[in-house]
Amino acid sequence: MTEQRSAGSPEHRSAGAGPRESGAGFRTAGLRLRPLASESRPDGIRHRPDSARKRVGGVWYRLDVVVRDLPFGLLLLIGSFLPALRGNGTVIGGVPDRPHDALAVVVILLESLPLAVRRRWPAVSLTLVSGGFAADQLLGYHTFAASALGVALVSTGSHLERHRRLFLAGLTVAYVALAVGLSRLGTGETATEFTTFYMALGLAWGAGSWLRTTRRAEAERRERVAVETRNAERTRIARELHDVVTHHVTAMVVQAEAARYLTAAPERLEQSLSAVSDTGRRAITDLRHLLDLLNPDHGTGNGDHAAAEPRTPAVGRVLTLVEQTRRAGQPVEFTEEGTPPESTGSSDLVAYRVVQEALTNALKYAHGSRTSVAVRHGEREITVEVSTDGTGSRAAAVGGGGRGLAGLRERVDVLGGEFSAGAVAGGGFVVRARIPAGGRS
Repeated sequence: MTEQRSAGSPEHRSAGAGPRESGAGFRTAGLRLRPLASESRPDGIRHRPDSARKRVGGVWYRLDVVVRDLPFGLLLLIGSFLPALRGNGTVIGGVPDRPHDALAVVVILLESLPLAVRRRWPAVSLTLVSGGFAADQLLGYHTFAASALGVALVSTGSHLERHRRLFLAGLTVAYVALAVGLSRLGTGETATEFTTFYMALGLAWGAGSWLRTTRRAEAERRERVAVETRNAERTRIARELHDVVTHHVTAMVVQAEAARYLTAAPERLEQSLSAVSDTGRRAITDLRHLLDLLNPDHGTGNGDHAAAEPRTPAVGRVLTLVEQTRRAGQPVEFTEEGTPPESTGSSDLVAYRVVQEALTNALKYAHGSRTSVAVRHGEREITVEVSTDGTGSRAAAVGGGGRGLAGLRERVDVLGGEFSAGAVAGGGFVVRARIPAGGRS
């Protein structure tokens, strides 16, 4: 008959071994450590025990997994030689107790020390522990270290990757052979009792398999989140590059095309070439700022431009954007109503991008047409409207990929605003956006 020698024996503890295997190392279940208050010294320096524990924990988790798994095996090894725990072992089959001798030491070592490799080589660990457990029961030692079988089963079910079914079938055959041997040497267990113990062992394996499935699902979820985050970041970078490069390059192309017809007017030619040069400098500045944002050290004090002055708020630069477009030969009327609030989150940048993209499209598809830009600042939103009458020429138009307006719509939608863009009667085109102020970045 299967016997549990003590309520505090390892079999009771092995039932909780599953959650321990999911992490790196052993942690007593249910134990919560309360952070100690910061200690102060007469020199005024405050020492936080929490940070010291974190440093110690960091050193522990940097150790090899075999080193971290060894202490539990040593615990069972030492406990097997303690007089108080010597009789607290698992007994199946009813084989009479046998005093410990030199062979018992070998059995104990075989049961406990392989736990050190239970995550590095789970199949080897369980094979050795199972062999030690079989010898323990057949010889009648019934040691405290026999509890290692449950731990090894959980760990192998959690970490074994290949030939799981074949390995499990081999363990079943070995258990049947052990049951037959114990039934001949012992007082006689019933088949039901052997089956019950086998089901308990199967439960330990199942707990490890559940941990393996959970760990794999979590790894897949993290990978999926990483891919989605990476794709979203690439999309954001593509939008920023589109906004910066398309606008400035379009302005430069339009200005350069206009300069071809000004060779007879040196003053106007020089003015046009100066506008091209200024636009190029602005493009370089905006690109440098965008590259700074992509730098991992940006904002940490370690980057080359970390100490640079912050850029002017985007809405505050709309007038500069309008002036640049005017110098490219586009007549633009600009009106601004209300006072921008001190903090608008990313709403001001989105508003700036709406004006920038609309003016870029006006230069490309309606060069020379009268264009009006109206920006209104409310208490809770920013309203932008850019209209072009469509009477100009498209001789200097630059081809586009259609990303601009679609990107603007997505940006405004993220902030919970409204965006519309479309042709109006008479051949004009209007872009409108209502952007809630204080939107998240």
